[in-house]
Amino acid sequence: MTRPAAFSRPGLLRTLAVLVALMLMGVAIWLEAGGTLIGLAMLNLVLMVGLVRPRSRTPSPPPLRIAGHEASPEFRQALDALPSPTILTDRRAVVVYANPASTTAFPGLRAGFPLSAAMRDPVVSKVTNSGSAILTYALRSARLDEEALSWFVDNDVAKAMLAVKGVGKVARIGGVNREVQVDLDSARLAALGVTAGDVSNLLRQVQQDASGGRGDIGSGIQSVRTLAAVGSVADIAALEIPLAGGRSVRLGDVARVRDGVAERSSITLLDGQPVVSFEVTRIRGASEVAVADAVRKAVAQLQAKHPQVLIEEAFNTVAPVQDNFDGSMELLYEGAFLAILVVWWFLRDWRATLVSAAALPLSIIPTFAAMYFFDFSLNTLTLLALALVVGILVDDAIVEIENIVRHLRMGKTPVEAATEAADEIGLAVIATTFTLIAVFLPTAFMGGVPGKFFKQFGITAAVSVLASLLVARLLTPMMAAYFLKPHGAQEADSRLMTRFLAAASWCLHHRKTTALAAIVFFVGSLALLPLLPTGFVPAADRAQTKVSIELQPGSTLDETRAIAAQARRLLEQMPEVTRVFSAIGRSSGGNDGPFAGSASSDVRKATLNVSLVSRHERAKQSAVEAEIRKRMAVLPGARISVGAGQTGENLKLVLAGEDPEALRLASQSITSELRTLKGIGNVTSGASLQRPEIHITPDFARAADLGVTAAAMAGVIRVATAGDYDANLPKLNLAQRQVPIRVRLDEALRQDLDAVRQLRVPANKGSVPLDTVADVRLGSGPAQIDRLDRQRNVTIDVELGSRDLGAVVAEANALPALKGLPPGISRPPSGDAERMAELFGSFGSAMLIGVLCIYVVLVLLFHDFLQPATILAALPLSVGGAFFALLVTHNSFSMPSVIGLLMLMGIVTKNSILLVEYAVMARREHGMARFEALIDACHKRAKPILMTTIAMVAGMAPIALGIGAEPSFRSPMAIAVIGGLLTSTVLSLLVIPVVFTYVDDLLLLLKRVGRRLQRANR
Repeated sequence: MTRPAAFSRPGLLRTLAVLVALMLMGVAIWLEAGGTLIGLAMLNLVLMVGLVRPRSRTPSPPPLRIAGHEASPEFRQALDALPSPTILTDRRAVVVYANPASTTAFPGLRAGFPLSAAMRDPVVSKVTNSGSAILTYALRSARLDEEALSWFVDNDVAKAMLAVKGVGKVARIGGVNREVQVDLDSARLAALGVTAGDVSNLLRQVQQDASGGRGDIGSGIQSVRTLAAVGSVADIAALEIPLAGGRSVRLGDVARVRDGVAERSSITLLDGQPVVSFEVTRIRGASEVAVADAVRKAVAQLQAKHPQVLIEEAFNTVAPVQDNFDGSMELLYEGAFLAILVVWWFLRDWRATLVSAAALPLSIIPTFAAMYFFDFSLNTLTLLALALVVGILVDDAIVEIENIVRHLRMGKTPVEAATEAADEIGLAVIATTFTLIAVFLPTAFMGGVPGKFFKQFGITAAVSVLASLLVARLLTPMMAAYFLKPHGAQEADSRLMTRFLAAASWCLHHRKTTALAAIVFFVGSLALLPLLPTGFVPAADRAQTKVSIELQPGSTLDETRAIAAQARRLLEQMPEVTRVFSAIGRSSGGNDGPFAGSASSDVRKATLNVSLVSRHERAKQSAVEAEIRKRMAVLPGARISVGAGQTGENLKLVLAGEDPEALRLASQSITSELRTLKGIGNVTSGASLQRPEIHITPDFARAADLGVTAAAMAGVIRVATAGDYDANLPKLNLAQRQVPIRVRLDEALRQDLDAVRQLRVPANKGSVPLDTVADVRLGSGPAQIDRLDRQRNVTIDVELGSRDLGAVVAEANALPALKGLPPGISRPPSGDAERMAELFGSFGSAMLIGVLCIYVVLVLLFHDFLQPATILAALPLSVGGAFFALLVTHNSFSMPSVIGLLMLMGIVTKNSILLVEYAVMARREHGMARFEALIDACHKRAKPILMTTIAMVAGMAPIALGIGAEPSFRSPMAIAVIGGLLTSTVLSLLVIPVVFTYVDDLLLLLKRVGRRLQRANR
């Protein structure tokens, strides 16, 4: 069996890298703390946090089961023999799917389970494709008919595409398959006493090549082959079919043999024009953009080689990815430029600005190396992490260079200023950086689906911030020492600085009022939280959407095509729509090529892929989709769903139970009540509709008397009306392919129930009509049965429209039908609602771990257990600004805003660290009184605090404003950070000195109590 990922070589390397990074971090803190006993103890704590990784909440693998039976040792041995088996699970049981049409199997699988003799051996296959198709092409030709164009796709196009590196699958959509059709004459068969199944089986046995045997003629060894396959349709019609009793009959005498096409099961259209299409899916781990570029080059070469065929790109999912990347890079450049501009605005020294700006590339380039080592890609989260921390990356350099410039203005030489300033500010810079790392790094170990988002974001941000620390402590002072020039006399305080110092002094003289105001602000901030809408991930505006149409069971392909055409015409009337690609009767397996299997297609369904104009030229995609729903409402007798089905678009409710009738009634009542909710889109239920069927009920006594079995009846009906299974069909061998030979009765038989009744089935003595041994009548049955955790289930999809997930979930939970589910019906968690609950649960843990890690780092650096509490007081001061910013901008409290709050935890402590560290140093080294030390800290550190805050706000402003890339995920994160940062900066400059005095008073009180206890003990 495959080893767990943590024990594979890449897993061991990554784990070792994280441990080494944590160890180096702990050693650096210990050394900075002076190697004290406290530092050593906290170093051990840091290493324990790194080594003790939370256990996964995923239960241990269950025993392998299928159909309720546990796997045998032979089955497990068969799996062990596979190179890399992949088993699909349904949470509790490992499911191995059996494909009756497949001829490939592994030894030992059948021995593990009590499978029916009619089923072939189960097949265990590994899924190597990643997600859905990335490119869809449409083909037209004025010189090739539809069958020839379909074969061109199956042969030439498929070979060219599969040769492209990174392509995992090429599937044709639409078109037709060539087929030799043998339409039997039922009257002649009845006269001969044979059935359609007999003819099909005999034809397969007669018309085939077979190998086997050995010859030793002469001095060599010869293999033996039986060559009985014919090469043309005329030869097939001339075949003599042996019958019972020594008889034979020429196939052409009892059937009409013709070279045609298989029954059509799907149609594709591009803007209403019939086309034959194909789609390309990449393999796992391959870059979407790189594979798409390579496929486009291969298609261009194919087009040049075959000018008689027009190949046109119909639809792709790569454009949003490319736009996302381009927009992210633009945001990165814009943020870096604005951050550098802020530095120049404050310092007005191009040399100092250049020294600060050097930190950006020198911090980001090592991050790319770490991303390569951890197998991260340039995706939304990693690019977002770089775009958001671009303002932070210059923070350490800003603090260093501002302090150096301040010393230069004291009349010192550049070397003296760089040396003394670096020593003075070093502890604060290390503390601020490690607090950020302490917040980002634990998020990489969160579990569940939210952890997949946080992992790459957290590690990317942590590595870039750590690189910025190395630049600020090593390179920035050196560059400043030899690149800066001496400055003039120190400038007088500005009017803003004078007013700020007066406000800080007032707050220190009115501590109770200031503390009470801070508490009121925090309580008011918490009061804003219930006002915020909640969600999991905001729906993205990708300029692409999808309209899914489902007709009632029993509908024909022509009926589905007519409804789809009507829907397309309604869409084309909208100015926001640029192109409509229609796939009608699309097979669920995504492959309409030969031998795809008629059972996988559903002619009553259609999908319309809609391309929209740029988001800058229209309203939001949710508004466009709402208009589409209004237009689709006129379509008669069709279930309509609008949306690409991505995260943040739907609420999924799942009902499970053993009683199908109770499940159906419960789903109907819930669906009816859900449709009463305001502002939502369509509500569709996955409850299986009753499809029309022809029921054949055997008369067991009569059938037993005549020697007729139910299997014989089913086989006769199957072959007579639709032909045998595709894998069992005889084949016509051509130069490049095998053409199936489908034997069945004339299609007119399927239109006459009496003709079905008169079909002859094999009996003890010849054959008898079907209606003599069975009752044949029209009926109905479920079109599909879905199960979850081995229980029947029904899925109800609610399109959110423009509403937030949390509000819709709350209203849905309040519905009477959901509050009072009937006995035996449960509602297992699923979909975005389950992920949202998991997100907020993980968020609390991440916040707690982040605060604990920050406290550990601060204790190590300040040699004190109480003063870090002063710094942590900035955290509640930032929450109100974040919540208020989200509220006024109408953003929900979802995953992006949660990431923003986690990021905010590390950022806001930077300002407090700069203040508290200088106040402690001024009292310890310069002997200042507490009040004078705090005022001097406000005076000396207000400017770097303001510079770093404005630099971060400027770096994130393009993201918050939604400039460039699609902003649905980025914007809430940046808005939360900017709002919290602004309030925290303003309030911390006034409140943190007051908190410092209270903590200092507590420390003095504890010292007095300790001295009294010591005297008492004496």
